[in-house]
Amino acid sequence: MDHATLRSLVVSAQGLGCMSMSEHYGPTDWDRATSAIHRALDLGVSLLDTADIYGAGHNEVLLGRAIADRRDEVVVATKFGVDRSAGDHRRRVRGEPDYVRRSCDASLLRLGVDHIDLYYLHRPPQDVDLAETIDAMAGLVTAGKVRHLGLCEVDADQLRRAHDVHPITAVQSEYSLWSRDVEAVAPVMAELGVGLVPYSPLGRGFLTGGVAPASLGETDSRSGHPRFQGDNATANQRLATKVGAAARNLGVSSAQLALAWVHARSSRLGIPVVPIPGTSSPDHVTDNVKALDIVLDDAVLAELEPLAQQVSGDRNGALQTTALQEVRP
Repeated sequence: MDHATLRSLVVSAQGLGCMSMSEHYGPTDWDRATSAIHRALDLGVSLLDTADIYGAGHNEVLLGRAIADRRDEVVVATKFGVDRSAGDHRRRVRGEPDYVRRSCDASLLRLGVDHIDLYYLHRPPQDVDLAETIDAMAGLVTAGKVRHLGLCEVDADQLRRAHDVHPITAVQSEYSLWSRDVEAVAPVMAELGVGLVPYSPLGRGFLTGGVAPASLGETDSRSGHPRFQGDNATANQRLATKVGAAARNLGVSSAQLALAWVHARSSRLGIPVVPIPGTSSPDHVTDNVKALDIVLDDAVLAELEPLAQQVSGDRNGALQTTALQEVRP
């Protein structure tokens, strides 16, 4: 397994996103998810990513139990800030200091660990100034409960303001062949020495060619996502078909090609890029890790370059845009 360094935090060059093991992408299975985590560790994947809202804490408990006897092999990353207690359609993004401290203590308990290696603010807070939240997070580092701080889905100005309070190790944002917004923040990340941890590097599964939008069940949040609906889904299927054709020419899977493209962006953006493809399938974990062995030449990269301009539909669904919109106090 290759490794990358996010500031001073050494992690596997590819991580594992655990969200779908608890909710959002259809039925879940505890034993299968645990097997996927163990497969990842066996293959040298060390960065495991969760959040306190995934399954309302279920995901942290699942991850904590899965790594209980292998803690020294794992870089535990979790997030806080999105308060779902009033229901999903009345979510709030909180960052008041007392909430920060209580969230961390609750995550430590669910995970069954004595410290969190990388602690993210899930979105910029709506109730207090960002600097106040980061200062409270810095207090967790001083207390030994957290080792490194991260931010999710921030712009360049927010990253600078946070970094002025305490060094930021990583920014987690959606990034893939069909979602490249975060590239606008990359120059500031390079300047400050901040790494990028892309979530949904497979386009929420769409780019693998293995997701049929029309067959998504009620428990799968993608059924309400703009890019998976109606004419958008039809248009985006053409994009997925192009990825599939390019992958077949290389003798790799669509998922491997999509991940190899993300890995290749590290040198072009000038920052460490460590994607965290999510899956609860041990076989998919194995398939994804093989992407690290793929080197894409300039011709393939040029073929893939325009795909983001061809995507149809907003990046976020209505729930994210209405309930998780940026608010700067």
